[in-house]
Amino acid sequence: MIMSWASQAQCAMCRTQIENNVSHGETSFAAGLNTGILYLFFAPYVLMGIVAYLWFKHSKANGGKGTIAGNTTG
Repeated sequence: MIMSWASQAQCAMCRTQIENNVSHGETSFAAGLNTGILYLFFAPYVLMGIVAYLWFKHSKANGGKGTIAGNTTG
């Protein structure tokens, strides 16, 4: 059920090309397409992780003071 639903989510041209290649025994195109999809899926999460790490590292370097835009407390 899940596999048939996921395969219908592809565009008609990609699906036709993959079916044609797989029927002739060539799976490199399908593997490349899957790699590209995974790359597009994980890229935003990796970028958000890098930003979060840099933000955490910067806040630790400032001693964790609660300053926002020059507004100091205490």
